[in-house]
Formats: sequence, C-alpha cells, structure tokens
Amino acid sequence: MSTPTNPADPRRWTALVLIALAQFMVIMDTSIIGVALPDMQTDLGFSQENLSWVFNAYVVAFGGLLLLGGRLSDLFGAKRLFTAGWAVLAAGSLTAGLAGEVWVELAGRAAQGIGAALIAPSALTLLMMLFGARPKELTKAFALYGAAAPAGGTAGVFLGGVITQYASWPWVFYINIPIALVVLIATPSVMPSATARRGSIDWTGAVTVTAGLATVVYAIVRAPETGWASARTWLVLAAGILLIATFVAVQSKRREPLMRLAIWWAPNLAGANIAQLLMAAAWIPMWFFLNLYLQQVLGLGAFASGSALLPMTVAIMVMMIVLAPRLIARFGPKPLIVTGLLALAGGMLWLSFARADGSFWVDVLPASLLAAAGMSLAFIPSLGTALSSARPEEGGLAAGIVNTSYQVGSALGLAAMTAVAAAHGARELGNPTALTNGFSAAFLGAAVLAAAGALASALTLRTAPASAPAPAESETGQSQPAEAL
Repeated sequence: MSTPTNPADPRRWTALVLIALAQFMVIMDTSIIGVALPDMQTDLGFSQENLSWVFNAYVVAFGGLLLLGGRLSDLFGAKRLFTAGWAVLAAGSLTAGLAGEVWVELAGRAAQGIGAALIAPSALTLLMMLFGARPKELTKAFALYGAAAPAGGTAGVFLGGVITQYASWPWVFYINIPIALVVLIATPSVMPSATARRGSIDWTGAVTVTAGLATVVYAIVRAPETGWASARTWLVLAAGILLIATFVAVQSKRREPLMRLAIWWAPNLAGANIAQLLMAAAWIPMWFFLNLYLQQVLGLGAFASGSALLPMTVAIMVMMIVLAPRLIARFGPKPLIVTGLLALAGGMLWLSFARADGSFWVDVLPASLLAAAGMSLAFIPSLGTALSSARPEEGGLAAGIVNTSYQVGSALGLAAMTAVAAAHGARELGNPTALTNGFSAAFLGAAVLAAAGALASALTLRTAPASAPAPAESETGQSQPAEAL
C-alpha cells in the first residue's frame, strides 16, 4: 500500500468532527419533532391522520433521494455536495420553523430531508477520502461516525422535550440553523476537495425510485386507517412496487445509471445492506415505542423520558468507540454483525415482556442496554463492509445505497410496527394495559426483524472475499484498500 498523502495532517480529525456532526444532525432531525407534535397539531391545524407526515415527509425525502445524492457526490465532488446539503437543510429548517400552514410545514420538512440526502452520502465519501488509506484510523473514524447516530436519535428526543417544554416548537427546527452556519464556515478549510467528473444524471431513475419508495411508505403508514384488506391499500402498494420495478428496468438500460446494478455483485455489499436495512427496521421502532412506553404507560414527562434513554446512548457511544474497533480487528466484521443483530433481537424480546405496572429499572434499563450492545456490535462492521465493497470511484453511490438501506428500513419498519401495535391495543390512549400490549407486540415484531437480519447476514456475508483486489487510487491520489474492515 502506498504512503498516504499528508499522513500527519491534523485537519482530518477536525473534518471528522464535522462529518460526525452531519450524521448526528440528520438522525436528530428524524426524532426531535416527536414530543413537539401535539403543539404543532394545535397551532397548525393538522388532522390526526396527517400528523405523522411531519415525520414521514422528512424520512421519505431523505431515503428516496439518497441514491441521487450519492451520484451527485461522485459527479460534482463530495465537498460541494456536503456544503450544498447543509445550505438546503438550513433553509428547510427556517421554513419549517416559520410555517403557519400545514403545507408549508410539510414543505419545510421535505426540504430538510433533501438536504440530509445530500449530506449523508457525501459525508461518508469524505470520510473514506480522509481515512480510507489508513485502515486502523478508518476503524476509529467509523466508530466515532457510528456513535453519532444513536446520540443524535436520543438527543432529538431529549432536546425536543426540553425545547417544547421551555421554549416553543419552532425552536426544534431553528436549532439546526446556527449549527449549519458553523459547518458551512468550517468546511472550506478542513474538507478535502475532489475534481468533478464528467457524466450525466439519471433524473428518470431519481424520480421513479423516490416516488416508488414514497408510495410504498405511504401505503404502509395509511394501512391502519384504510385497512390492510382494503383494495385501496393494495393498489397503492402495488403502484409503489411498480415504480420501483420501473426504476430497476431503467437502470438496466441506462448508459450512466443512477445505480449501476452490477455493483450488487461486489462481495458482501448486498449482505451488508440487508443487515443495515433490517437493523434499522428493528432499532427505530424500538426507540419510538420505548419512548411512548416511558411517557404513556410509566407516566414520565418529556424531559424525564429523554433522560431515561441516556444510559442506552452512553452505552452505545462507549462500546462503538472503545470496544467495537478492537473486536473488529480480532474477529472480523461478519461474526460481529451476526452476534450484534442477535443481541439486538434479544433486547427487543426482553422489552416485549414489559408490564403495564412496570418500572424503568426492571422493565427498561437492562433490556435497552442489551439492545444497545447489539447495535454497537453490528452497526460499524456492516457500514464499513458496505462502503469498502464498492469501487473507490463509486464511493458516493455506495454511501447512498447504504444510507438508503438504513432510512428505508427505518421508515418501513416503523410503519409496519405501528400497524402491529395499533392492532394489539396501542390506540387505546389512557389504558396502560392495552397500550403495553400494543407496544409489546411491536417490540416482538422488531425482535423478529433483527433475528432475520442475523440469519441473512450469516447466509450472505463472506468471512473473507475470494480474492482481494489491489488497492485503487482514490480521487485524492491516496491508495484505498478494497477491504477496509
């Protein structure tokens, strides 16, 4: 392996702070609005059935446009897209905070999602540019980056409660603006630049995949109201699947597709993305319903509920930063992914036994710590495997794919488990027993998804590639390993 350019440049760690902050922010923006929703409903006039779109407008735009964000990152350079994404996120946050009508609020949330879709893949591409030629540092960088995700999720719940209780709901959006300004000022001096590449943008592919994912999510989210057996539910779901099939067909014929289908033949890429998708499909519902259990069953306030999730967040951050890199170096990624997903499933299963008259110390803390350990073990190796399996020149695409897998898993998993919870009593507000039954069903369903992820990983991931390609030259002239983890 060739000697990296500027190996002692201290700016790469400053850049990593900004990259981790990007991951923190895009995940925080999915969770910070939860506690504020009732106040937003009152002030803006949301109907009960449309209120969930304050969350879904962000997630669908984020997940649906990540592939386009990855492609744009490869064509125009990750640094440019990273900067543009933060500018769009700030504008969307301002719009959402100032909104006086439902459609303006949803437009602001969608704009936030578009900004996040530009930030996330470009951030991962920048991480690989900075650390890809330094395997030991790369593992540490992934650990810090990975720890930022659960920290952002829990910080969103905690800050959302504090801001809503002591300020007002628009400030859950305004908080993004000064952070975005700091990043925009710092980025030019610390982030590496890359030469723009020639190539076309597959707008047809971008439209069909975004519309397809949005339609599928919409069908699942609306199914509890319209009924799973209704023709409307299945027609909308079929339309979404048809759009996604159209996207795949377009990709197979395009000379410069949004997603080169042959990338899926890269060793371990498909398996790592399946692990990320099912991990998110289990983790996000657990976090969502655990917060509801703490508030609606155990009676904790918004501030206390956010505080109750801090031990889980601290555990994840410590294990990702301290423990996971050492275990990856010793055992390799596959055993950690499988073991982590099984531990995550065990934590969910434990939570499914939560009682209506339970307590945080008995019913929540031990199970949540087991789930946190599982997430800590599985997240970093599956992310690193997905990124390092692609060609260096397709780093943005690989980052877009793995982020898409996680966000689509989040949206579909939460939609499906919400339907499961509703079917088992979670609609009966004020009835702790019924609520607990519904939440327990959701935890059990999430456990099944995590266990399915462990099985899929065991069957699809290779312990080591059959052959390891020679290191390739990256955009920055640095040698990047074919297998980083």
